[in-house]
Amino acid sequence: MSIRAPDDHCSPGSLHHVELWVPDLVRALAEWGWLLGELGYAEFQRWPDGRSWKLGATYLVVEQSSALTASTHQRTRPGLNHLAFHAGDAARVDDAGGPAHYAAYLANSDGYEVELVATVGTQP
Repeated sequence: MSIRAPDDHCSPGSLHHVELWVPDLVRALAEWGWLLGELGYAEFQRWPDGRSWKLGATYLVVEQSSALTASTHQRTRPGLNHLAFHAGDAARVDDAGGPAHYAAYLANSDGYEVELVATVGTQP
């Protein structure tokens, strides 16, 4: 069986989307929206219980689902530990992590962790 890439030039196996369920949509929009905007994502979809942002062929969803079974995310339990994004050069990562860091770790109010990684070859 052969897998054919869709018309939007995605490679088989590439990430299509990530969906994060959050307990407080308003807070999540404030805490995720600025970061995704800084990383080049543009708002893609909007509905009463969620939003999505898209970069290239990949999008990230933040949704407050009525099917949630808990009110907090714990990254040390089975499931998502963190998301890691390419953030550009070391100077850009320094803005988030300080001058001695070439990866920065950010955590939001709901316990999600994001890692920002500098482009290889830009460290001193």
